[in-house]
Amino acid sequence: MALDQLLLAAAPWLGWSGLALVMLTLVAFLASWGLRFRLVGVSSFTLLLAVSCWAFGVSYTPPVVIEGAVRAPIVFDNGNDLVVAQASVDLDDAAVGATLEQLAGNLRGSGRASSSVVVRLRGIRQASDGLGRPVILGEITRDFSG
Repeated sequence: MALDQLLLAAAPWLGWSGLALVMLTLVAFLASWGLRFRLVGVSSFTLLLAVSCWAFGVSYTPPVVIEGAVRAPIVFDNGNDLVVAQASVDLDDAAVGATLEQLAGNLRGSGRASSSVVVRLRGIRQASDGLGRPVILGEITRDFSG
């Protein structure tokens, strides 16, 4: 079961459990039980979990997965208009294109000052003894305005 489906299935159960605990808390206050204040915390926390599971389940978007893409960790993100990811230099052109599309698809536009982001894929080619030179393997622009 996917995470969003699991959370959406758990939210009603937690909600009904929270309501049952609220009823038990009311009984505890009427009967002056010693654990009545603990029940207040348990019931409010259970209701908070129910609301949180529902909200996260509704807002969750799974990551974009493109066939042929390789894992390329992001090594630089200025938070505005440039993201750079690291990959090996010996990637073929199909893998470079798929990896760039996957990286661009997984970017979120909220919080960025620019409406378009340039995503670059770079590799490090050995230049001489112990020295490397960065090589741009590909570049794609992700537009968030539309």
